[in-house]
Amino acid sequence: MPEVFDLKKAGENAKSASYVLQSLSREKKDAALTAVADALVANADRIIETNGRDLEAAKAAGTSPAMLDRLMLDKQRIEAMALSIRQVCGLEDPIGEVLEKIERPNGLRIEKVRVPMGVIGIIYESRPNVTSDAFSLCFKTGNAVILRGGSDAIGSNTVLVDIIREALEKVDITPDAVQLVTDTSREVAKEMMRLSGLIDLLIPRGGAGLIRSVVENSTIPVIETGTGNCHIYVDEDADIDMAVNIIFNAKTQRMGVCNAAESLLIHEKIAADAIPAICKSLKAKDIEIRADKKAFTLVPGSASDMKTATCEDFATEFLGPVISLAIVSDVDEAIAHVNRYTTHHSDAIITCNPENAEKFLNGVDSACVYVNASTRFTDGFEFGFGAEIGISTQKLHARGPMGLRELTSYKYKVYGSGQTR
Repeated sequence: MPEVFDLKKAGENAKSASYVLQSLSREKKDAALTAVADALVANADRIIETNGRDLEAAKAAGTSPAMLDRLMLDKQRIEAMALSIRQVCGLEDPIGEVLEKIERPNGLRIEKVRVPMGVIGIIYESRPNVTSDAFSLCFKTGNAVILRGGSDAIGSNTVLVDIIREALEKVDITPDAVQLVTDTSREVAKEMMRLSGLIDLLIPRGGAGLIRSVVENSTIPVIETGTGNCHIYVDEDADIDMAVNIIFNAKTQRMGVCNAAESLLIHEKIAADAIPAICKSLKAKDIEIRADKKAFTLVPGSASDMKTATCEDFATEFLGPVISLAIVSDVDEAIAHVNRYTTHHSDAIITCNPENAEKFLNGVDSACVYVNASTRFTDGFEFGFGAEIGISTQKLHARGPMGLRELTSYKYKVYGSGQTR
């Protein structure tokens, strides 16, 4: 019989490791991260072979193409994972940063100093690159991490964590800095959500169902990394060629990701020119367009091949070759539509009108709001944060791409000279 995974023991090991990690110098951490990046590249064949078995099982189970794309690893993606780790090495270490200094009348000197969270638990689906990204960011910030990936990627995640732990041991750092929950059952996942006292922060990365489950069941503080129902609004003063290019990129560059565009809003004054041009571009990539009644007749092609958009469509993160489309009368209606259906991730306006741009920027309640740029830029690497732990769609503590500083807390160091109260 396979060995039963002891989650409590893993938590205790992680807690012990966190006390060691919090005192590591930047030089020591960066040397370890470099060793891990080198090890991933050196073991690419080993990773790809194991990942191939996960892919075969996922295909046999009828997994969608979008999810298969998230699961797949090849040499290029492994090199990208290593590159992300190396970029984290090049980032400033936030631990120990003095955020504020206070001198009291009684002579006490108080410093507010950035410190690690401690132990971070991450529950995620399908994407094995999350394993290395999560480790590198947590390790750089002096946090131990407990990872629980999906059952479809258990082989890939296991080999990745094995390689990381081997690399850490070679540079004399406790391998318990990273641990993988090898039991992917829902019961163990719920047990992990209640490991209060051993895990200090829980971060879910995945679909709406996973995030909802973690939020509803966890007794540990949670940062939500939300789904991405991302909108692009084409204003009446938009450059149509620019709009076509941005929308094509935002929707088709990679469809199965949270920052891909899922819904289009077009100003009624520009709709007759903009919609045919945008839809022609998208249909070249076989994107199904679900338009509201106003827009339906402007979409090129056979009406029999189209579906009228529903409220459910406007609220859906498709993660595939489908996009919703609506016509609005002005920027205010666009903002209202976005705020009604938003998942608070990333939304964009295409316009040459600075006033409308600012109105959209200020009115849309999302973590990232763009003017004349693709929503695909919502990413820790693109923002210069290094590999990201996720895109937070909430407002407490962290919002948007979560880099190093979002994985820290702070404490007060108080220096006295014999003061009593």
